[in-house]
Amino acid sequence: MTSTAPRPVAEPTVGTPTFEPPVPQLDLITRFSVELADEPWQLGRTTNLGNRRIIPITGGHFRGPLLRGEILNNGADWQVVTAEGTTVVDTRYLLRTHDDSLVYLRTYGFRHGPPEVLAELADGRIVEPNRYYFRINLQFETAADNYQWLNNVIAVGSAIRLPHRATPRPCRWGSRRGSGCMRGRVRPTTAR
Repeated sequence: MTSTAPRPVAEPTVGTPTFEPPVPQLDLITRFSVELADEPWQLGRTTNLGNRRIIPITGGHFRGPLLRGEILNNGADWQVVTAEGTTVVDTRYLLRTHDDSLVYLRTYGFRHGPPEVLAELADGRIVEPNRYYFRINLQFETAADNYQWLNNVIAVGSAIRLPHRATPRPCRWGSRRGSGCMRGRVRPTTAR
C-alpha cells in the first residue's frame, strides 16, 4: 500500500550550488512577406469559439539571416474570428528555401485590438502595428539535413496585416542577443 503522507523537503546542503534558468534571448530567423491575393472562404459559425474563414496563402517570400526562399502557393490560414473580434490564426505553409529544400511551417496565434482598429483592418486600410496585437508561435518541419535545427526550435513572432499581405517576423529562442527582435527579457505585450 502506498503512503499518502507528505514527504519531508530536503534542505539545501551548505556549499551546494544553486542554479537559475538562463534568461531567454531571441535571434531573428527571417522576415516573411505572405501574399493573400484570393478571397477568403467564409464557413460561418462552425465552432462555439466563432466564425471560421479560410484565407488562401498564394505565395510570398522570406529573407533573413538564417532562412531565405519562397512561399509556395498551397497554404492557408484556417482562422476563427470570435464575437469580440479576436482572430485566432492557424496557418499552414510550404516553404522552398533558396537551396531547394522544402520546409513545412505551421503558425498559431492571435490578432486583436480595439473594435475601431479591427474595423480599419477589415476595411483593408493600413494600420500602425502598435495599435493592435498580432503575435504567433511557429513550428517548422523538414527532412533537409542543413535545416534540421528548425525541427528543434521554439520560435515566436510578431506580425502586421496589410491589404492582401501579412508580414510575420519569427525569432527563435536562443543564447545570443536578438538581431531585430525583442532584446533582453521577454515581456508580455498587451493591446491598447
